[in-house]
Amino acid sequence: MRPANVPSAEHSKQLRLRNPAHRVSPKAKRMWLVEGSIGWLVLLVLEVLAVTLDWFPGLPTAIRVLILAVTVLAAAAHLTLMPLIRYRVHRWETTGEAVYTQSGWLNVEWRIAPVSRIQTVDTKRDPIERMFGLSSVTVTTASAAGPVRIKGLDHEIAMSLADELTATTASSAGDAT
Repeated sequence: MRPANVPSAEHSKQLRLRNPAHRVSPKAKRMWLVEGSIGWLVLLVLEVLAVTLDWFPGLPTAIRVLILAVTVLAAAAHLTLMPLIRYRVHRWETTGEAVYTQSGWLNVEWRIAPVSRIQTVDTKRDPIERMFGLSSVTVTTASAAGPVRIKGLDHEIAMSLADELTATTASSAGDAT
């Protein structure tokens, strides 16, 4: 006899890792560009100050300028490629049985959260997300891997998704552990 908390073979077949059906909002590309730009801007300001204020007097000016130029090129490459790759990879989907996500851009992660295991559904809007009319949905389960996050959704879609998941979870037979 199979314990109650172990899914049947039929149920396990339904909850397979796969590419989720929906992409995040195209506006997420601009949001990721702004988020990435903030870090590069801080680094570039510090490097410009180091060059102009001669923070490292033993280091030749040519080397300091070369470091600055490499940083500018790395920032340009990162800010050009990262939003495009993240947009192609970030996906999400919900069914009556589970929440599926795929995220990352260097390390791609696929997650499945069975509806019967969902404990909470939260939405969040940080200042940059609000600037672009976006929100994030966080689905918390008892998983050791932590919550499932869907970042970069249009605000209306995120609110609808949270309502849908809350209703589905409330009607699901499960112990959410």
